[in-house]
Amino acid sequence: MTERIEKLLKFLEASPKDCFLNHALALEYVKAGDEAAAKTYFEKNLANDATYVATYYHLGKLLERTGQTQDAISTYEKGMEAAKAAKDMHSYNELQGAYEDLAY
Repeated sequence: MTERIEKLLKFLEASPKDCFLNHALALEYVKAGDEAAAKTYFEKNLANDATYVATYYHLGKLLERTGQTQDAISTYEKGMEAAKAAKDMHSYNELQGAYEDLAY
């Protein structure tokens, strides 16, 4: 386990619902090649706060890589809704591009 993962896990002990920490930990697991752990933390993040828009893109990409195409499409759709509600057009456009690349 990398030093960053260990540090993030310690920080999460004190703040288990911290979206930034959960997202950062999931990304570290992606880098380490542990996509199952990454998926767990991305999903935990969305369960804690469905408005944390960044997680949708990265979870969608993970689902694509693991052959879960329909789940990835659904994740992008939910992310576009969340981004639109947050008036975050940059994220909306990224999610829409990923969605269109996969769906069409």
